[in-house]
Amino acid sequence: MNDPYQVLGVTPDATDEEIKKAYREMAKKYHPDNYANTEFSDIANEKMKSINEAYDAILRERAGGGPSGASGEGEKDPRFARIRELIRSGRYTEAEVLLDQDRMESAEWYYLKGLCAMYSRRYNDASSFFSRASSMEPGNAEYASMYQRFHRTGSAFSPGGNPGECSCCDMCSALLCADCMCECCGGDLIRCC
Repeated sequence: MNDPYQVLGVTPDATDEEIKKAYREMAKKYHPDNYANTEFSDIANEKMKSINEAYDAILRERAGGGPSGASGEGEKDPRFARIRELIRSGRYTEAEVLLDQDRMESAEWYYLKGLCAMYSRRYNDASSFFSRASSMEPGNAEYASMYQRFHRTGSAFSPGGNPGECSCCDMCSALLCADCMCECCGGDLIRCC
């Protein structure tokens, strides 16, 4: 990888805020969604990948992890490991509070926000977060898998459950819909009055 500071167009003595600002400006300019369905989409994906790698490298370096850093589930930043543990234990609100305290807005941040939103049944938000994480790091199998899994099965997720499982709410909704249809046809599936 090239010099991460050079990729973001900043100097090594730039403040954290200046680096974050440069990252956001470049991410906004080169985000693949801006070039969807154009001949530049592949170039934008590569550029976005190098921008993300540069930003992550600078964050790791400044956190004391050295230029090489670690790569693995939640190892890029120790806070992410804690947040992943909260999500695994079903403490989605606590995880989301930690994520919102320091909006790093890296691919991992968006992925974890997506998990919190998904398990909190905010499916539109989850879809958006998974899409962003996957586009920021197209080579990350975990992000791509969740993005595809979520979009393939829709909103059929439940905490601790499997995609496609019905919940009690799904059954009640189906019964209410069936009752409405019966009443439209002159019948009554659920007698209430």
